[in-house]
Amino acid sequence: MKASVTRKDSRKITGHTGEEAAVRYLEQQGYTILERNFRLRIGEVDIIARDGEDFVFIEVKTRRTKKFGSPFEAVDVRKQQQITKIAAAYVQGREIPVRFDVVAVHLNGQNIQVELLKNAF
Repeated sequence: MKASVTRKDSRKITGHTGEEAAVRYLEQQGYTILERNFRLRIGEVDIIARDGEDFVFIEVKTRRTKKFGSPFEAVDVRKQQQITKIAAAYVQGREIPVRFDVVAVHLNGQNIQVELLKNAF
């Protein structure tokens, strides 16, 4: 008997697949991954990386269809504010250049397309 995959499990698998693709892409672009799924009481940021001198806080959005719009559109003001607060806590007032990027991952069967938006907000 085959176990069925719930919608929650499916989203988790999609998200994990997207994050793995994003990490591979970012490393190919020269980023050094420092943290993954960094969590504080106020929320979580998917990836923290270094790109040159910049500490980059990266939100990854993965989609299988365009039904719900662009992955970039899913990083709303509330999420931006949450990531900004996490970044402030992470650098703890040190004078470190910080940037916020968004990675959109489009999954279509075996085809994976990754887009990077630097300085997204």
